[in-house]
Amino acid sequence: MTYNYPIRPQQPADDTAVSELHENAFGPGCFARTAYRVREASNGPSIALTAWDGDELVGSIQLTAITIGGKPGAMLLGPLVIAPVYTGRGAGLRLIVQSIAEAHQQDARLIVLVGDLPYYSRAGFAVVPTGQILLPGPVDPSRMLAAELEPGALASFSGMIAADHDGYR
Repeated sequence: MTYNYPIRPQQPADDTAVSELHENAFGPGCFARTAYRVREASNGPSIALTAWDGDELVGSIQLTAITIGGKPGAMLLGPLVIAPVYTGRGAGLRLIVQSIAEAHQQDARLIVLVGDLPYYSRAGFAVVPTGQILLPGPVDPSRMLAAELEPGALASFSGMIAADHDGYR
């Protein structure tokens, strides 16, 4: 059964609940992952959304402005996290779709992430050609995914991902 949980921008009062959800879902080592290094170097997420069931946090998603090979116009999706009791109810896909719409409104041309293709392909993500887009650390190339917000955008990006300190704020 799919539920229609309200989605809203993350508020400062949500930070503790979101951090606890991340730690519970990914464990304390999640902040050592390669993608977290890029997010940590940024000015904070450009897009941060939360889904709620009354006063209970269902899930959250963040997108961070990045450059790829020094070129702006892209965002890094993640983390996306859903509370275990709410998995399989459509909240994750709704958060992804809403965040893509917001990224498009901010004139992002490409969204990249490290994740599972079967899950993210439902929202238009596909595998990036091996070696085209790199993160500053180890990543399984089959998990480097991208969604074009502008036709042909992926072909115009290549190189190392870095935080974009000037983008989308």
